Amino acid sequence: MREFGFELALCGALEGDERLVSRQLGGHVHGRRILDTVVVAGDIPARAAITSERIPTAAIESDVGTGRARYWKDAFDCHPDRAERAVELAVERGFFERERRGGRTYVRQTARYPDWVDRVTAIENKPDLDRPGELEAQLRTDVSLALTDEVVLATADYVTRAHLNRIPDAVGVWRFDPDSGEREVVREPEPLPTDGPGIERIEGHPGRTDVRPVTAPEIASARTRLAERAYAKGWRTFDYPACAQCSPDDDGLPYCAWKGRPVRASEECGAACGGYEASDPPPVDTDTLRASRSPWEPEPDGYRRRQSGLDRFR
Repeated sequence: MREFGFELALCGALEGDERLVSRQLGGHVHGRRILDTVVVAGDIPARAAITSERIPTAAIESDVGTGRARYWKDAFDCHPDRAERAVELAVERGFFERERRGGRTYVRQTARYPDWVDRVTAIENKPDLDRPGELEAQLRTDVSLALTDEVVLATADYVTRAHLNRIPDAVGVWRFDPDSGEREVVREPEPLPTDGPGIERIEGHPGRTDVRPVTAPEIASARTRLAERAYAKGWRTFDYPACAQCSPDDDGLPYCAWKGRPVRASEECGAACGGYEASDPPPVDTDTLRASRSPWEPEPDGYRRRQSGLDRFR
């Protein structure tokens, strides 16, 4: 089983009315860790009401509120270039309103940013446990950093006691059948202390591993960034093959009838494939599909119009 198809099948099986699913997201603070699959549970409708796009972390963490507008330079504790970019994106995406006074730019939130994230689950997909690669080191990094509330290993293999002994005790294990969508919980994950400091693995060397302490505020900021990216990105971020053999299933997976499985268009499709038949990519509306299967909202009403007119009360 190829990891790409396994990962997409798992994302489709996990998607639901009370949680968001995304994939291939940065799960680090100072290092370089990419999480295969991320599941976010919480008050998603509260977040969905603001915008369908990512809200910059700097804008969320700024001293800009919903009341009186503030001069933008006084509201940020970061590099001015980052602050200016955050203001532009927040205004463009409906989280900030902007006004000019005496040649200065003032900003105000259109809605208070909700405390919407209850639980974040990181899933490492490894359908074949006989080829673990850096699996153990990756999972130990996720546990020691504690950026997410829980960490899970998902596999298609039969899980032995030897497999379990090679991964941290805090990591949960699922056995997932991508054909049937059935999921067996082999071991429940243990909750991680996300509200405290952590240790991040930076780089491994023969006989030595470089690590770096991470503060609780840094973890909190990285969790906000991770949740925002998961909300905005989703998991249907792949391209559909420009081939007549591509026949997407109900979840929108890029299923190839000739190969009999989902395929990655950038690596497996083209004139070199024996079953290739040039055609336009299938017209899949991934936004509509995601909206119908999760609490993500592609076109929220937003709050900008409700706030317009407050300038009269300055």
